Amino acid sequence: MSAPSAISITPANRQVSIDVRNRAFYQDPLAAYAELHAQCPAFFWEEQQQWYFAGYDQVNGLLRDRRFGRQILHVATREELGLAEPKPHLADFDRLESYSLLELEPPAHTRLRTLVNRAFVSRQIEQLRPEIAALAHSIIDGFERDGEVELLKTYAEIIPVTVIARMLGVPVDMAPELLDWSHRMVRMYMFNPTLERELDANQASAEFSTYLKSLIDWKRDNPADDLLTHMITTEKDGERLSDDELISTAVLLLNAGHEATVHQLGNAVRVLLETGTPAQQAFADDTATERTIEECMRYAAPLHIFQRYALADIEIADGIQLKKGDKIGLLLAAANVDPKKFSDPLAFRPERNEGPHLSFGAGLHFCIGAPLARLELQLSLPILFERLPGLRLKSAPQVKDSYHFHGLERLELAW
Repeated sequence: MSAPSAISITPANRQVSIDVRNRAFYQDPLAAYAELHAQCPAFFWEEQQQWYFAGYDQVNGLLRDRRFGRQILHVATREELGLAEPKPHLADFDRLESYSLLELEPPAHTRLRTLVNRAFVSRQIEQLRPEIAALAHSIIDGFERDGEVELLKTYAEIIPVTVIARMLGVPVDMAPELLDWSHRMVRMYMFNPTLERELDANQASAEFSTYLKSLIDWKRDNPADDLLTHMITTEKDGERLSDDELISTAVLLLNAGHEATVHQLGNAVRVLLETGTPAQQAFADDTATERTIEECMRYAAPLHIFQRYALADIEIADGIQLKKGDKIGLLLAAANVDPKKFSDPLAFRPERNEGPHLSFGAGLHFCIGAPLARLELQLSLPILFERLPGLRLKSAPQVKDSYHFHGLERLELAW
């Protein structure tokens, strides 16, 4: 007997049911996305009780549409919108979220992003090239003779967390704690987290905040040439960041600075090996490397959903009516495989050059760390394949039992 389908579509009224716990779905969501593109790329997801969008033009446009925002309580009260009160047991997690750059709208977003952006522009990031390459080589030196490795914890996690910690001025020997706090917090972004996960995420938030508060206090007396010191000391219009803003921004940069990159690096290695893509072809020169990395991000995106609020009553394309406060879901990874945008979208083509993917988002909240993530991938992947000729999958990759963040649990390699 065949397994039940993870997705059921009723095109007439654009009603869709998706079982995100179905292994077939989270192992290969691209198959479900192909069905959505064929039948109704704008749909009402029954389990989530909100509208979702999968088409490239729809997602790209809505990411840039200023009638939508990451916040809603700056234009309406909870009472007006019928929103539940915050959960007391998530107070520490919510405090970090409320000051997070990812969750803010202008003018608060503009002020925070301006203070941070200078460190992440391409010309600044390019200066990290020798350091990232040296780090990648030094890690491989530690396991090259073993003939096998679990890549995620040994390589994919270490590179981005080390780089972002050094940029911020956080001691690199704190990496294990940073990874632990981050992993526990991001579980909150999955659908319907359990009470146990909520409590654990809140505890991780409290521990992370306490550590950063002590580090910020220390850096006020011991300034250095790092991003955290820059954020502490820089003024804009006579104002400086508050401790809550500093802590939330540091948490976001540490979490976002490695979480997605870890998944993307693992996904990319898996795709290159499973498709039998020759490393000599994929990384033949700078242009080939850049296109290979962009295709990996298009085809095997680490983040699949970005959500926004309607800031007013809105009618959008296809007659969809939204009320002020309604949330919408934008399926970034589905947009990346829209056949109206990309030819043969379910095929992995390292040489593809058909325009930008949406894995970094678009518009106001376009990923501030995109130049850093690209550079880390453009260096760490070619170095890995160059240093380990004959690299192959030792066992079937273990996909995470989750959907929001799409990545691997383990990636066992041999050479």
